Amino acid sequence: MLNMTESAPKWGSAVRVSEAHDADLHASNLTNWQQEYDQTSRGSFYGRIVELPFDGLQVFCEHTSQALQQKCVVWPDSVWLGIPLAGQEPSKINGLTIRPDTIMCRPGGGEFHLSTPADYDLFGLVVDQSNLMATANIHGVDLNWKELTEYGRLGVPEKTLNDVRFLLERMLSVTQNETPSRLQKDIVLMALLEVLKVETPQPAKTQSYHHRKKVVDCARDFLDGHMDEPVTVTQLCEVANVSRRTLQYSFESILDVSPIQYLRFTRLNGVRRALVQASFDTTSNSINVSQIAAQWGFWHLSQFAKDYKQLFGEQPSQTLEWRC
Repeated sequence: MLNMTESAPKWGSAVRVSEAHDADLHASNLTNWQQEYDQTSRGSFYGRIVELPFDGLQVFCEHTSQALQQKCVVWPDSVWLGIPLAGQEPSKINGLTIRPDTIMCRPGGGEFHLSTPADYDLFGLVVDQSNLMATANIHGVDLNWKELTEYGRLGVPEKTLNDVRFLLERMLSVTQNETPSRLQKDIVLMALLEVLKVETPQPAKTQSYHHRKKVVDCARDFLDGHMDEPVTVTQLCEVANVSRRTLQYSFESILDVSPIQYLRFTRLNGVRRALVQASFDTTSNSINVSQIAAQWGFWHLSQFAKDYKQLFGEQPSQTLEWRC
């Protein structure tokens, strides 16, 4: 679990734009979230966040150029809605596919997982539970908090989604007019209520999904605790108590990658995080790429360097040369 202890932020209402050329640095640019991004498609990364923050309410649009596995936590006592832009490749939340007529929804304070494709754009709304419920009561909207946050997906009519996308795009325009902050916030909350008035929870309906998710979670927990060891598929099958075929199908259906790919991507991204962190440590002159690679279980250095460049579009030594 990612650590998340901060309460809802208190901000002004100016649009903020941030850019990054590393997935994990991009993840840290989203205000008051705790996130970890693993890049899973090949090539250099570019990410952009356009954010409009208020007291207890956050509105943003996020663009990511590469496919990602994301671990996310937003501030406690809040709810997050994720609305993909129209016409994109499907994404997944906790292994559940987001269709054109569904959006994502998770409560704050708990970790959730996203699988997103390359060239992905997402609108995000985060609001305090108390703020949302108070506004709903004023306008006579009956919200079931437990039902709202239980499943991860909400079904919403296409027209409603398109109307909300249009509103958010206009509101997040860097060249927006000088609308008063209080009015901006009220417009967003009313749009949010319009979505929640017509939503339909979309639970996972099959036992097979729950079983596949349990297999993946078990194997992933084991992998996360043994990153510096040469873990085998046989070990993962024994840990999860399933056949190789079931393990493979479970990973591919829940995460869109095989167990071996997941292990390799996670380790390569772990090396990259260590190299990026070392590149910002100007007090140390003794950082060695081979030592960091070995810490993450890479012993064949020429193959490691080839795989690293293939995934991130640069040599490990180039990442280490970054400076603030």
